[in-house]
Amino acid sequence: MSGTDDKAVVVVATITPAEGREADVEKALREAIPAVHDEPGCLIYALHRARSGAFVMVEKWASAQALKTHSAAAALTALAAKLDGALAVPTDVRLLEPLPEGNADRGTV
Repeated sequence: MSGTDDKAVVVVATITPAEGREADVEKALREAIPAVHDEPGCLIYALHRARSGAFVMVEKWASAQALKTHSAAAALTALAAKLDGALAVPTDVRLLEPLPEGNADRGTV
């Protein structure tokens, strides 16, 4: 990524529950959302379910620094503890640099 710290950062995190732990994982994720929404620089933190049964969190942070702060915040630390042993595989986290094009409302998350 070419970015400077003042550019928005988009994150797509795929969380795959272990068999039989789907409800536990969903509950933990939902419980974390309000606290994350209150974190400085959180622009989007939206939970989705994939057809595979995995959960996908689509996030947008105002800057790389806001994302770094989130990574060490209490909400994420508590979430990690709740998810310990409940996942089939480690969370797949992908950091994306927005490349807006066309209509400003539709060309970027």
